[in-house]
Amino acid sequence: MYKKLKDIENRFEELQGLLSDGEVVAKPALYQKYAKEHSDLHDLVEAFRAHENIRLRIEEDQKILKENDEELKEIVKEEMPLLKQQLEELGERLKILLLPRDPNDEKNVLLEIRAGTGGDEAALFVGDLFRMYGRYAERCEWKVDVISHSPAGGMGGFKEIIALIEGKGAYSRLKYESGVHRVQRVPVTEAQGRIHTSAVTVAILPEAEEVDITIDPNELRIDVFHSSGHGGQSVNTTDSAVRITHLPTGMVVSCQDEKSQLKNKHKAMKVLRARLLDGMIQRQNAEISQTRKNQVGSGDRSERIRTYNYPQGRVTDHRIGLTIYNLESFLDGEIQVFIDTLSANFQAAALNQSAAGNE
Repeated sequence: MYKKLKDIENRFEELQGLLSDGEVVAKPALYQKYAKEHSDLHDLVEAFRAHENIRLRIEEDQKILKENDEELKEIVKEEMPLLKQQLEELGERLKILLLPRDPNDEKNVLLEIRAGTGGDEAALFVGDLFRMYGRYAERCEWKVDVISHSPAGGMGGFKEIIALIEGKGAYSRLKYESGVHRVQRVPVTEAQGRIHTSAVTVAILPEAEEVDITIDPNELRIDVFHSSGHGGQSVNTTDSAVRITHLPTGMVVSCQDEKSQLKNKHKAMKVLRARLLDGMIQRQNAEISQTRKNQVGSGDRSERIRTYNYPQGRVTDHRIGLTIYNLESFLDGEIQVFIDTLSANFQAAALNQSAAGNE
């Protein structure tokens, strides 16, 4: 591992030189490429250098312990346990930083929330979860832009809502939220006070750029129609709503939230690209060994991942067995503890897989 880390450090220093090279600066695309590579290596190189500094200090201290200066030896004996602990922690951090990076981690996110079983209660919970993710995005200083939504009748809520969340590292933090979210609570309309169970599905898709997914315009069928509101009434006298069908896959995306047909088409293409990229990712994930999938859960969208129990004020993530009793705060966007714990568990699973592969 040392040789690999040393090679990475040498590459980091080489990139520093390239970024100050006039010929590179004059080529924006090349400069941006090197700048991104330099940024990606920064944390790993800093951790490696800190690890090496402490390792060398421990070697020096071990030499002092063989000398006759008793006072200095006492000082060294006191600091040695701390140095060894720091060295071990940095070693673990280096293992994590050396894991293959998810190329989508820095991307923006397409958030799709859909009502599942449970009728009006499921539709209402779609709105609750959208608010939860919106409040979390505010805390992270991310931007949320609703792409399309389908209101539910009766009690309110949504049959479906799709939004773009723009912010640094949005996908890396939210990618483990995909799955079935189950809610248990007493509906407002339930006279007997019986607990009702309903479910919604959450999909977290990395935003796809045109360079990620190539779509042949000849493979698209684009239809335009009047936007409609509650009860199906027309809310626009022009054909501004857009429906795009991707013929090879049969995938259909509609958008009618904007008054401009061009804006609706642009938003619909964002969703289509994200779904096609997600399809590629899902096929790749299907090739991952069953052993690794069983360690923390597959992340499959059909998997029940979390339960929100209102009577007990409880939130439970079934993949990692984590339960907290502050449902109100959680639904107000204070979800970082789950995000951190899930990330740590998936990293541990990846480390175990990596160690098993090296045996």
